[in-house]
Amino acid sequence: MLKYQSFFSLLLLCLCACTVGPDYKEPVVFEDEQIAKSLQLTDANGKISKKWYEQFNDKALNVLIETALSNNPTIKGGIEKLRQARAVAAINRAEYLPELNAGSQYDYAKASKNIGLAADTNYFQIGLDASWEIDIWGAGRRLNEQSLAEFEQAYFSLHNLQVMITAEVANTYFLLKTTQAQLNNAKKNLELQQQILQTVKNKYESGLDDAAAYHQAQYLTETTKALIPTLKNQINSYKNALATLVGTLPDNLPVDISNTHNNPAQKAYRYDIDKLYELPADIIRSRPDVKTAERTVAAQNAAIGQAIAELYPNLSISGLLGFQSGAGSKLFNSDSQTYGYTPKISLPLFNWGKLQNNIRLQKAIKAETFENYRQTVLQAVEELQNAINAIQTEYQRNKAQQNAVANMQKAFYATRGKYENGLIEFSELLTSEQDLIKAQTDLITSNGVVYQNIIAFYKATGGGYN
Repeated sequence: MLKYQSFFSLLLLCLCACTVGPDYKEPVVFEDEQIAKSLQLTDANGKISKKWYEQFNDKALNVLIETALSNNPTIKGGIEKLRQARAVAAINRAEYLPELNAGSQYDYAKASKNIGLAADTNYFQIGLDASWEIDIWGAGRRLNEQSLAEFEQAYFSLHNLQVMITAEVANTYFLLKTTQAQLNNAKKNLELQQQILQTVKNKYESGLDDAAAYHQAQYLTETTKALIPTLKNQINSYKNALATLVGTLPDNLPVDISNTHNNPAQKAYRYDIDKLYELPADIIRSRPDVKTAERTVAAQNAAIGQAIAELYPNLSISGLLGFQSGAGSKLFNSDSQTYGYTPKISLPLFNWGKLQNNIRLQKAIKAETFENYRQTVLQAVEELQNAINAIQTEYQRNKAQQNAVANMQKAFYATRGKYENGLIEFSELLTSEQDLIKAQTDLITSNGVVYQNIIAFYKATGGGYN
């Protein structure tokens, strides 16, 4: 009867079990509505596609990004981290569940002749051993909470890697295209400068112009020649960077990126600026990096519960069911049957404040993770605001650059005609030519910056992984 009373007492204690420690509540740094108002978002429930880069209508870019998402070493490493977190969660889920093991044992002892009539002994045992550390105070449940939060942390961290790699591939690709456009422009300018040099040379040899004009024309031509190898080196560097992002060698890129025809950097990409504000209010809170930081807070909150549970009594039970005999031939007889169970309770009494200090430690770590979360939110708002402003500003600058190039081309050809007709000195043509080259270079650079700013905008929104 007593054994049943013990069993029901244990069962009652388990039913009365509770989960100590603070229950998790998602931290709120700023309300979504506050952030939306600060960023002037319309909360139009606009959705960002994970394949936002396809709007550029560049097949080579699409192939590079898709290849990087499946083959980039950093992303593949993130996938393995996610698998590790899933395995850890499965391991911790079983930490406080009953365990059952099968085992057998044989002991033989030969008695000493100096202890009298003692005989040699044989001992046979086979059966099942069970053990169970009962999760009365919720340490196991808090451990499961922590493992789940860490798994989700790895999940959002992987998404954040995908956002960053996608943006990095697109940004590097358009830097490459911008440099290729600068190279083409330099080659065209070199042809033009060589024509002018020939004109100046003819005048110089005819005595119609001085040596200074001839040498100035030579200087400008050689300066452009010197620029071409530098641009080619930059192109190779971007090609190498793309290969690393894609996860392959430079000679094994999945697409040909040397083609300079229909270069997108020759003109600015047209984007509807009004769409910059058509974003949902929770666009910041749902960014993968912000979610990663938030799940870190959740995991640490569960660690506090585990630390508090260590202050309370620990209850475990172990049992045996099987056969025992002094003779192997009688091991499986009914008389050899045996069973037993051993409840055990322990209570920490004196540990020099170790358990209390561990609670303080876990709370301090949680406070730190919250501040990291808050910092991540603020940085996310800053990135999105800067990206929106940068796009608007660059479009204004780009329009001015287009007008500058158009006006400088007219001015240059008018000045060139005057020089060829002997109406002006070469220094005026030289100044006009240098101004035209600068205007063309600035316009190509601006075209590339437009692409880069749009990429930064999509990265700042979470890249569609919200």
